[in-house]
Amino acid sequence: MVDIKDKFKEVFSVLKSELLNDPAFEFTDDSRQWVDRVVEYNVPGGKLNRGLSVIDSYKFLKDGKELSDEEFFLACALGWCIEWFQAYFLVLDDITDNSQLRRGQPCWFRLPNVGLIAVNDGLILRNHIFRILMKHFKGKPYYMDLLELFNEVEFQTASGQMIDLITTIPGKKDLSNYTLSIHRRIVQYKTAYYSFHLPVACALLMAGENLDNHTDVKDILIEIGTVFQVQDDYLDCFGDPNVIGKDGTDIQDFKCSWLVVKALERANEDQKKLLSENYGQADKACIDKVKELYNVLDLQSVFTEYENQCHENIMKSIEAHPSKAIQAVLKSFWKKIYQRKK
Repeated sequence: MVDIKDKFKEVFSVLKSELLNDPAFEFTDDSRQWVDRVVEYNVPGGKLNRGLSVIDSYKFLKDGKELSDEEFFLACALGWCIEWFQAYFLVLDDITDNSQLRRGQPCWFRLPNVGLIAVNDGLILRNHIFRILMKHFKGKPYYMDLLELFNEVEFQTASGQMIDLITTIPGKKDLSNYTLSIHRRIVQYKTAYYSFHLPVACALLMAGENLDNHTDVKDILIEIGTVFQVQDDYLDCFGDPNVIGKDGTDIQDFKCSWLVVKALERANEDQKKLLSENYGQADKACIDKVKELYNVLDLQSVFTEYENQCHENIMKSIEAHPSKAIQAVLKSFWKKIYQRKK
């Protein structure tokens, strides 16, 4: 796996070099250096799971056969398109959320001399995706399908982000908006489509498949993506900060978290009042009261039951699929996240 990750990073260097010498724009030294910095700071810094899963998925679809150099390069290029996609959204997301840190370093827009230039930088990162697709996939029979796929997932992700942003109007904290259906919508559209469906859909297209024949695969991946976000919400409160690498902030940030939604479902009127008074407050005493209520409502057991039920349902759906190769793809995704601690 280390070897694949290293090769994957080599493809990043090739793609970046192509973009910095794109003949469609006459770069100055300053503009080329700026774009280089935008890309280096924002694109390759994460765990790269989404990008690498395109390669893994394509290999499963090829029944584990060795990929040719061209196949490997193209799978990597699509993987990097997803990493660019995430970078573009995160740059803009950090501005709308007024965030301070991303991946342990200051958000791009927080850097000296960047500020709101980051809005345009986000757009440049977005455009890079389609420059990569045009350079390496134009002429492939599935080129138009790729363009439609990225366009649709971008629309879904932006719409999920919108629901997340408008569910809580700044300065007006109203927990009555926080329901399981709203939480599920945010999670599915903001995270699951681009993180779980998009990598597999790219691999399916490369393998010559028609995505219209695989809506069942998409449904399972969206379910896996939903569980992934619920786990994130759970770990934000109950995870070990030394293991997950950060302190949870969902309570003080007034996030529409699965935990607060479940708490509201199970709470009596007095407990709802306590939540209303303390959720979204930065004061440690308020945060502790919310956490104490979560314990009283036994949300840890509720989560364990939820995860186990999902495991049963998802494995049943996967094993009902007629293709062993697609079963292997789906099982690899589920295995990575089931009962994760970080």
